[in-house]
Amino acid sequence: MPLPKLPSKPATLLLAKDYPKASGANPVPFPTEEKAAPAPKKAAPKTAAKAVKEPVAKKTAANKTPALKAVKLPDDVPAPPRTKAAPQARSKVTPIKADAPHPAKHKEHEVVLKSASSRKADVVGSTKLFVLDTNVLMHDPSSLFRFEEHDVFLPMMTLEELDNHKKGMSEVARNARQVSRTLDALISNTDDDDMETGIPLNKLGNKDAKGHLYFQTRVQVADLPEGLPQGKADNQILAVVRSLEAEQPGRAVVLVSKDINMRIKARALGLPAEDYFNDHVLEDTDLLYSGIVQLPDDFWNKHGKDMESWQENKHGQSSTFYRVTGPFIPSLLVNQFVYLEPNNGESPFYAQVKQINGKTAVLQTLRDYSHNKNSVWGVTARNREQNFALNLLMNPECDFITLLGQAGTGKTLLALAAGLAQVLETKLYNEIIVTRVTVPVGEDIGFLPGTEEEKMGPWMGAFDDNLEVLNKSDGEGGEWGRAATQDLIRSRIKIKSLNFMRGRTFVNKFLIIDEAQNLTPKQMKTLVTRAGPGTKILCLGNIAQIDTPYLTEGSSGLTYVVDRFKGWAHSGHVTLARGERSRLADHASDVL
Repeated sequence: MPLPKLPSKPATLLLAKDYPKASGANPVPFPTEEKAAPAPKKAAPKTAAKAVKEPVAKKTAANKTPALKAVKLPDDVPAPPRTKAAPQARSKVTPIKADAPHPAKHKEHEVVLKSASSRKADVVGSTKLFVLDTNVLMHDPSSLFRFEEHDVFLPMMTLEELDNHKKGMSEVARNARQVSRTLDALISNTDDDDMETGIPLNKLGNKDAKGHLYFQTRVQVADLPEGLPQGKADNQILAVVRSLEAEQPGRAVVLVSKDINMRIKARALGLPAEDYFNDHVLEDTDLLYSGIVQLPDDFWNKHGKDMESWQENKHGQSSTFYRVTGPFIPSLLVNQFVYLEPNNGESPFYAQVKQINGKTAVLQTLRDYSHNKNSVWGVTARNREQNFALNLLMNPECDFITLLGQAGTGKTLLALAAGLAQVLETKLYNEIIVTRVTVPVGEDIGFLPGTEEEKMGPWMGAFDDNLEVLNKSDGEGGEWGRAATQDLIRSRIKIKSLNFMRGRTFVNKFLIIDEAQNLTPKQMKTLVTRAGPGTKILCLGNIAQIDTPYLTEGSSGLTYVVDRFKGWAHSGHVTLARGERSRLADHASDVL
């Protein structure tokens, strides 16, 4: 057989204008020699939330804040500009220019698909029987009550594996013990017949769980391929799923497992299998609350008719307030930042939403921290998002702040500068407490000697680097002055471990939680509830750099608190979009 002929010209990227365009019911196929594959069938309609959530199909571009060059605010706050430009909808995605090639870098979307039998049950409206793998219970101890009107089946091998993992002090062991206690409470005061007919899952007060819990009370035999070892736990659970399908024909029996290989094996054997995504806060992290929204160009035309304005002096600075009414107001949240940067040379408008009542909102102008006279411990804002963050950090009425951003956006530097200014200058807080999760990026180097603070020292290299930058800004006292300042700063900064936070109460502290994306929602709740009177808590992190196993962008504790705290009058969130570390770091973040 002769070898295929090699192409004489290298492949080239098509321009966007050369793409085939689909019109009507019959799309134009891609210009190739072979016939294009048929279009996929339309997915079944979606019912109430099940074990696997369907991905969000549409994204709103309003939450993505482009990194634009910051414009300094004037010293005296100007009146809000009125522009007559055409309105520009933020929800529309900017089209690709025809003279530019298609972007080579795409974001991989996580496709969550239901099995065929599960989709068929959604269409008919019948209840399903979910067979839970052990890792689902150890991942989320409350997963038994997350299946709404559907029933849950626990194989005997799942209980056996729970018993093997209940010992130890790890998170998995604690979850296994919690599941065992929950199962014990469910089967207490039940007859033997109830084990066969099913135990109501709402017995303990979980009203959303309307199904029943079934246990494997007898040996269920099913034929599996001869190549699979019969004694392995995964294969025994697969045998139970096949046996249940044979016993209950016509009912959807679905295996739910966090183990990818387990789901692949089940699909290879013709068994329906799904992942467990009910603990995810968001299916798509692009929909995460950014804390910033751009006003439409015709905002003042539609909202400035009966506008009221006044000035107030709060915390030693004068601010201008505007009360506006219009159709755009219901989409805003309290403490959200709004901005309008006209292209016709008028002054930009930066403000924060302070109150919302129906279609009426009160907007407060911001302090310009990009000016040297408003610097915080020698640090000035280099872009618009940093200015928003410093307005939150220096606001004593804001108790809980979350800062998201990629490497080099200035999260740690801004937090430390604001903490030092409010601890050593204004005396608003007693000291700065810094903590973070001790999850290594690579292989662990072993045990560390010394006290708690000495053991935490290697994990706090980022704070040492930023303290060195902040100390260099003070050049008046010379070497001795810098050394004395450094000793004073070190005396007011305490480094604590997360392992000893249970039961503590922090009063008048400035608490910084670094690398918060590696925390679980339960650990985040433990830390935030440590706050006493006069304490401010900062959570810093980048959800694209999660090192904790079994945590994803959707289930991270940082994503959890951002979504739960949005709109609260004493909390704020800013997503920092532009890196300010160096041109090398910015380029590496984009291309690597």
